[in-house]
Amino acid sequence: MTQPRVVDARGMLCPLPVLRLRKALQDLPPGAVLRLIATDPMAAVDVPHFCGQAGHVMVDMRTLDEGALEFTVQRGPSVPSAASGLTPEDI
Repeated sequence: MTQPRVVDARGMLCPLPVLRLRKALQDLPPGAVLRLIATDPMAAVDVPHFCGQAGHVMVDMRTLDEGALEFTVQRGPSVPSAASGLTPEDI
């Protein structure tokens, strides 16, 4: 089994971690898994909300030793395109 792709969003503030996650998921096939690492505490709210709205599955969320949050996300069956108009308010 291959290791999931990692999106490193440490040091980025809302909404950048979720926007990076969305962009990375668009490049993956349905069912693929990736990890997002973020230091913004709001990611704990934003990532689950984004996954629910966009049809992805948040498989796991944990706190790393250095205090960063790590999210494991599985891409859903369809991902809205960048042209769909998803704005930071949707996150």
